[in-house]
Amino acid sequence: MTNTTTARTFDHHDMNRLMGLMTGDEKHGPAATSTLDVLWVLYDRVLRVTPDTVDAPGRDRFLLSKGHGPMAYYAVLAAHGFFGEELLPGFGAYDSPLGHHPDRTLVPGVEIGSGSLGHGLPLAVGSVLGLRAQGLTDPRVWVLIGDAELDEGSNHEAIAYAGPAGLEQLHTVVIDNASSSHGRPGGIAARFEAAGWSVESVDGRDHEALYAAFTAPHPGRPRAVVARVDPKD
Repeated sequence: MTNTTTARTFDHHDMNRLMGLMTGDEKHGPAATSTLDVLWVLYDRVLRVTPDTVDAPGRDRFLLSKGHGPMAYYAVLAAHGFFGEELLPGFGAYDSPLGHHPDRTLVPGVEIGSGSLGHGLPLAVGSVLGLRAQGLTDPRVWVLIGDAELDEGSNHEAIAYAGPAGLEQLHTVVIDNASSSHGRPGGIAARFEAAGWSVESVDGRDHEALYAAFTAPHPGRPRAVVARVDPKD
């Protein structure tokens, strides 16, 4: 795949148009739109990674665990120059690099192939440990998961380990759109707090609240931000 860029400057208002270029029966629109504002704030204001630094050792890593709805992810990557928007209409086609699940070998900026629920947070924990082993303590690892993924036991093992291990480089954003089958006693935030994480719950559409939560200091602890999104929105 050619990593093309464009001189055009995009902003958040372009996202609906870019997402509208992607069609098909398996686009998982609601799963994608629930992540749009979080992804925009991360890539526009927080993540230290660009099309020119996708392979740099010191880059921030972003892992989309909620990979079965990547339309918003592709739109945000295109808007930030990781590839050209002309690829978006081919979404899901046989010869398109933009599959229904993102593929790290085909799409610049994608760190993991994802879509199977419950894998992203354990991979993020491993990524932090790998960075530490290389002496890289500055790059941050971000992972976006859905609330229903917390029904998967692998996530709870990762949560239980990361807090006591003090994985300060680890940041998790949970999209809470009330899609979980079982829910969490006391709410999602309580699960992370019990494991020693720094936690904050915010409106998942409020860009300033998201930015403040993403950039709040949390020395010695991993950070979890629960982004609440109305399932009807």
